[in-house]
Amino acid sequence: MLSLVLPKGSLEKATTQLFDAADLTVRRASDRDYRASIDDPRIDRVRVLRPQEIPTYLEQGLFDLGITGRDWITETDADVVSLGELQYSKATSNPVRVIMAVPNDAPWEKVSDLPEGVRISTEFPAMTERFLERHGVKAKVVPSYGATEAKVPDIVDAIVDLTETGSSLRKNGLRILDTLLTSYTELVANREAYENADKRAAMEDIALLLQGAIRARGNVLLKLNVAQADLRAVLDIMPSMSSPTVTSLAGGEHNAVESVVAKRGVNTLIPALKAAGAHDILEIPISKIVD
Repeated sequence: MLSLVLPKGSLEKATTQLFDAADLTVRRASDRDYRASIDDPRIDRVRVLRPQEIPTYLEQGLFDLGITGRDWITETDADVVSLGELQYSKATSNPVRVIMAVPNDAPWEKVSDLPEGVRISTEFPAMTERFLERHGVKAKVVPSYGATEAKVPDIVDAIVDLTETGSSLRKNGLRILDTLLTSYTELVANREAYENADKRAAMEDIALLLQGAIRARGNVLLKLNVAQADLRAVLDIMPSMSSPTVTSLAGGEHNAVESVVAKRGVNTLIPALKAAGAHDILEIPISKIVD
């Protein structure tokens, strides 16, 4: 039913891991294969291509659904429908930023300080030109095809580039002058395909599975038993997404309690629950959380 395009490159591994967690495992003959498959009746064609190209291909109707970054949607100015942010990136769950950076010793403190004719290297020339125009800066924008940070100061005076943690900027002696865009990865669709009721329903199903897999990250299910006399003490320290589930066990003197909790901190939570009277404590991994 749906043709799907997934990003190759820096987002590739994180994307395939997400699809695997959503029970939409992407299968390819090799990492160099641009053709893939997903064993799901809603998806009949899968390609793995550069994220820079994906918004344009979706706008042109070459694919129904795809994953790319808001940065490339903005750069290409593609007319696509967003089914929502997928809060993951190359190294973390944080967004990436498109930033303008200059050498640490540069005299400029804000974008409007940049002199006429300043040389700026970037993989986002269209976005950069629009940004500079808004700030009244006349610059020479030089397209970059990689290793953008390394071009300062010998080749250019400043750069516009992606950063997730800022470590590469610091390593190259650069500081951020301004942020052009904060970008999450997004699930986006061709507008005509989205207007098709059957295709839209399939797209929304896939979005639900992906969001459920993201939401489950960093959480586990804790299950335990506790005597009625100790129930309040256990509930007082038991975190939950809404409220713990409490079920009376046969005999009425004990209860079963379960709750979704953050994995981080469970190493101190379990001993505390044990000390409060809990027993038969189970920690269970979660693959999806769907509201």
